[in-house]
Amino acid sequence: MLNPLLLVVEDDLNLAQLLEYNLNKAGYRCHLSSTGEEGFEELSKKSFDLVLLDVMLPGMDGFELCRKIRQHQVYKDIPIIMVTAKGEEIDRILGFELGIDDYVVKPFSPRELNLRIRAILKRDRRQGGKTEELLKAGALEVDLTRHIVTLDGKELVLTLMEFKLLVALLKRKGEAQTRERLLSDVWDVDKNINTRTIDTHITRVREKLGETGRMIKTVRGLGYKFEEQEGDDHAG
Repeated sequence: MLNPLLLVVEDDLNLAQLLEYNLNKAGYRCHLSSTGEEGFEELSKKSFDLVLLDVMLPGMDGFELCRKIRQHQVYKDIPIIMVTAKGEEIDRILGFELGIDDYVVKPFSPRELNLRIRAILKRDRRQGGKTEELLKAGALEVDLTRHIVTLDGKELVLTLMEFKLLVALLKRKGEAQTRERLLSDVWDVDKNINTRTIDTHITRVREKLGETGRMIKTVRGLGYKFEEQEGDDHAG
């Protein structure tokens, strides 16, 4: 079996070559692209296992490239790690809202990056091996195989992170889950990610589910749970 193929989109040639050297040493194959446009074009030429994406790129920036990947029918499930000097919370939140899988702030150690890549690829293989599965709650259906959410027979448009969050809640219906556990399930938890990220995504998922969103209950001082029975929401 061939080693995982990574697309590295980085306009700093020295850093790109350093990444390539360390990733090759860790057992990965790499293809380097210096612009967002070039990186997106490369996706049509090879079957990549993961994208390492800088934010500050000439022309199309990393956020826009991430958005294009997530909106593309063929590429939308490719794992994305943003590797960037932009470490402010607002940038991290924007990245996760666009559907990235992890966020690594420069400077970083090659070992840390390797561990993060391995964790995501391992998780991705586990998910790829699942058999057809359908999660249901009232008129809500989540098709895990086709990655489709429908409500009353109408397909809903959710980001990758919103989809993963909804799945995590549905798989443990009736069970209260802490924000930290949801972070771990959906984002593989990162010390740089604030638990408020969960609150932001919960709000968005509730809005997209309409009345069904009331089934996502806030558990005061803890987190959230999905409960099909109607009842009063806990304050939180």
